Parts: sequence; structure tokens; C-alpha cells
Amino acid sequence: MRHYIKSIKPNLLSGQLLVSELVLQYLEQIEKSKDLNIYIEVFEEEIKAKAKSLDEKLAKGESIGALFGLVISIKDVICYEGHKVTAGSKILDNYTSPFSSTALQALLDQDALVIGRVNCDEFAMGSSNEHSVYGPTKNGFDSDFVPGGSSGASAVAVQMSTCAVSLGSDTGGSVRQPAAFCGVHGFKPSYGAISRYGLIAYASSFDQIGILANDKEDIEAVLNFLSVYDPKDASSVENFLQKPEEKKSAYKIAYFKEAITHEGLDPEIRSATLDQIEKWKNAGHQVDEIAFSMLENVIPAYYIMTTAESSSNLARYDGVKYGYRSPNSEDLQSMYINTRTEGFGPEVKKRIMLGSFVLSSGYYDAYFLKAQKLRGLLVQQMEVILNDYDFVAMPVSPCFPWKIGDADKDSLEVYLSDVFTVLANLCGLPAYAFPIKQSDNGFSISIQLMAKKSFDYHLFDLA
Repeated sequence: MRHYIKSIKPNLLSGQLLVSELVLQYLEQIEKSKDLNIYIEVFEEEIKAKAKSLDEKLAKGESIGALFGLVISIKDVICYEGHKVTAGSKILDNYTSPFSSTALQALLDQDALVIGRVNCDEFAMGSSNEHSVYGPTKNGFDSDFVPGGSSGASAVAVQMSTCAVSLGSDTGGSVRQPAAFCGVHGFKPSYGAISRYGLIAYASSFDQIGILANDKEDIEAVLNFLSVYDPKDASSVENFLQKPEEKKSAYKIAYFKEAITHEGLDPEIRSATLDQIEKWKNAGHQVDEIAFSMLENVIPAYYIMTTAESSSNLARYDGVKYGYRSPNSEDLQSMYINTRTEGFGPEVKKRIMLGSFVLSSGYYDAYFLKAQKLRGLLVQQMEVILNDYDFVAMPVSPCFPWKIGDADKDSLEVYLSDVFTVLANLCGLPAYAFPIKQSDNGFSISIQLMAKKSFDYHLFDLA
């Protein structure tokens, strides 16, 4: 059973299925898919005990939470009290969180269960789940290929039915791109809709906790409890998300000419996207091709700003207060240098150095300030477009998953593969990726929808 709202919850409430039985099914799936390197840690004994207590709770007729028996996994950047969290990095080796993230706690309060923490690119920096101290996670469609990143293992966890829902994080497409690569649904909320308290930061003005599941009903059910105001997060917005009063019979949808004609877009993905556009037209929706000349600017703006923010955010990992500390140090300065040299992986080091460069006094105006101005222009242009249209539709990725190891040959090409996803993060918009077709090569093809800020729930109506 893959769908919590449609099949799992009704069976749990009717007594046809015990939470204990459900948990055992998921644990069996985890064991069967061990070779894919999805889980860093499985909370086996803990979840069995929790499942037993939930079964007893239901049997006694006690009140139960709205997400009773929902089994979730969490990306290794989300804090869970009393459990390790390492962001896929040696520099947080054996770190145990003293608190739970606000988002995770909201689900636990509704009787959801956490089955384990899953692998990810180190500090969520990557598009392939290869940049992890725990090694790469493999795609369930074909284990020679990447699952996408940085929430690649969250996508595979759902893909392989090891949980019903996984919480990931989306900084530039890190939920939507792996969802597309693995044939599941991936949702990135409006910036400010879900608290970032307890989410290990990569780039604070971009990061958002996202949801991966097998259908939109499960994502909506989880979002209902995640989208609450949190005074512990300065970016959290009170009473933010608007639910549509009624479903429209026809929507106005725009798609970018520059995206469909993009030279890097795979022909099969282009064809599937155009087919979906025709389906919307045939269903009575207004779908228009519009120009968006700034599409080529989103990648440089995104990488300049995120590397700058990451260089600041990751300065706290120095071996002084927590995490890894190099034993090969003679004085304070060598301790700093050796700890960060040994603790961070190559991708993280590269982005810290890029960020330090664009923030340096000689280049701040030439790079970071220009990127900030460009971000402002992108926000303005998307506001204009989304005042005229309900949604913007785009492919999720220009390409299919690549083979594990191929990313090392051309990292620039991998960065460019984020061309369709980073726009939502630059502008703080909600975005939802879902599969539309099975490809001839065995992978899935997805499309994504973006809406104006706070219109997150509207995305599910069209999908």
C-alpha cells in the first residue's frame, strides 16, 4: 500500500491493518532495498514500540491524531530530538540533536511515526545524492543511475515503499528534481509557509522543508499541519496559505517559450511536456506560450547567492562547539584549518570558496550585488506573470538521470540542469512536481507547476 489517505489510514481505522503490521511491511522493504543506500539509520526498535502504543491507543478508544499511523522518513538535515543528524557530512559526525524541528514535531503530535533518517548530498549541496560522506544513493528504477539530489534518498524512500511520506529540503529544486527522477510527487512550499527551525541551513533565504509522497492527497494532508506560524523562525509568516474557496472549471496557465525551446531539453521530455499542455487545453483550460527572457540568468544568480549564503552559514562548523574536531592540530589556527579541511567534502569546499570570493571586497559589487538586483527583477517579473495567470508550467529537469560518477566529469553541466527549478526558490514561490508519463528508457517524466506566493493549495486543484 503506497497511499496513506486513500488506503492506509482507512484500513488502520477500520482495524483491517495494525500500525505494527504496517511498520513491519516498511521494515521489510527497507531490508529489500538495502543495496540502494537509502537509509543512514533506521529507528527499528523505537518505531516498533511506538506502533504498538498507537495500536493500544486505538483499541482503547482514545483520541488519535489526524495523521495516525503515517510512517515518514526524514532527510539527514532535519533535527529530531535525541537522534543523530549529520547533514551527510563528516564535520557533524555523531552529533545528536537536543531538539526536534518545528515541522517534524507537528507531525509527531498528530501520531505520525519516523522510521529513519535518509541519505542526502552533504549540507544539501548537490543534484545527484553523490556528495555524501555515506556514499551515493541509487535510483530504484536502475541502480546504475543517480536518484537526483539533494533529497535523492527521500525520493527513493518513497519510490521503494519504505515509507508513505518523506520530508526533504528544497533550496533550488532539491525536492522536485529527485521526485521527477524517481517518479514520485514533490512539493516545495511558499517561502515562509513551513518553519525552517530545526532545518540545517545551506542558503537561508532559499531553503524550505519540502514533502515527497506518492500522491497529492498525502502531500496536502501533511501540509495542513506543517503550514503553521512559528515564532522561533523569523521567516515564518502568520496565516499565510490561502485555500481555494472552490475549484475553478478552467484555469489560466502560462509556459515559457525559452523553457520549451531550451537547447539542453531532452526531446522526449519536451514532447511529453507539450502533450500535457495539449491535455490541459483540451480540458478547457487557457494555456499560453509567453516569453521569459531572463531564464538564462537564473542559474548564475542562484549559484552566486546560495554559495555566498553557504559560506556564511557553514562558518559555524569549526570544531569548537560541536561535531568533528581534527586530532591533528598543534594550535587554534591549525585546529580550525584541519577540522574544516578534513570535515567538509569537495563539493562543500568548492561552494564555500565560491561564496567567499563573491562576498570579498573586490568582487561584492561585481557579483553578489548584481545577483541581488537580478533576484529583485525576477520577483517583479513573476509577480506580473502570476497576476495574469493562475500557474506557470515547466519541465522539472531538462534531462533524465545520469549514471553515478558522470557528474564528476562536468560539474558545470550538472549546475545547469537546475535551470527549471531554481526560479521558484529565487522568488519564494510554491512549486509542485508530479509524473505525467513513463519514458521509453524506464524512467519517469514529470512536469512542475508554480503559483503565486501563499497559493500553495491551488496547485493541487489543477494537478
